[in-house]
Amino acid sequence: MKNKINKPLTYGVLSIAALLVLIPVLWMILTSFKDISEIVSGKFSILPQHFTLAAYKNIWKDYPFLTYLRNSLIVVGLSTIIALVVSSLSGYGTSRFQFKGKGGFLAFLLISQMFPAVMLLVPFYNTLKTYNLSDSLTGLTITYVALTLPFCTWMMLGYFEGIPKDLDEAAKMDGCGPFRTFFQIILPLTLPGIISTTIYALVQGWNEYMFAQTLAATQASKTLPVGIGEMVGYYKIMWNDLMAASVISSIPLILIYVFLQKYFVSDLSGGAVKG
Repeated sequence: MKNKINKPLTYGVLSIAALLVLIPVLWMILTSFKDISEIVSGKFSILPQHFTLAAYKNIWKDYPFLTYLRNSLIVVGLSTIIALVVSSLSGYGTSRFQFKGKGGFLAFLLISQMFPAVMLLVPFYNTLKTYNLSDSLTGLTITYVALTLPFCTWMMLGYFEGIPKDLDEAAKMDGCGPFRTFFQIILPLTLPGIISTTIYALVQGWNEYMFAQTLAATQASKTLPVGIGEMVGYYKIMWNDLMAASVISSIPLILIYVFLQKYFVSDLSGGAVKG
């Protein structure tokens, strides 16, 4: 009897929570198909009175949206690859070898995640400016790697420690060196961890606004979040253009969640807990 009551109640609560999440997304999508005159008319309407693709045409014609998209793809793609490679190597090395300062290294990674990111804004800006990397895609890439690498390392460490060390010993007896053991034996077994780590780095980089807004001063180096934010004018806001740009920028993350959500939900938490 208790289960019969709890099950509908659980589904009811989950349905309400899903609606609360989906309503803003649905509103964003519908607004992107409205004409600006309809939006500013003051008349409340959920569905567009006249569907139009004008906003989707405007963002490519009236704004440097292609530049923003290209910059995000370059910066996030490169930073994710670098973070994944470095975190895999450091996670494997930390899980398999004993070295002086290992405990301090792991503690440093953990402590680095306890401070607000805004505290790092000025140090990053000064460092990049010193080496003439401010307002550049290279500087943003380095920044994103530094922001995501500690947690990526913890995630990969958790997965590597879940793999028996007997496999390393067996590979060594067969004549495999450390690198061959890592790349051919151990790394393929951590595929769920690699996917989870990749998704984490992609999501963090794709949505990052604060560092990109501060470190990218010119249009040539601004990313999508910054570019979309600057579509808000002082005296006029083209809400349909803004929503259309937001819809397009959301598509990559939506595709990631649709096709890889089982890895992101289960393996992400699993890797973090194991670490």
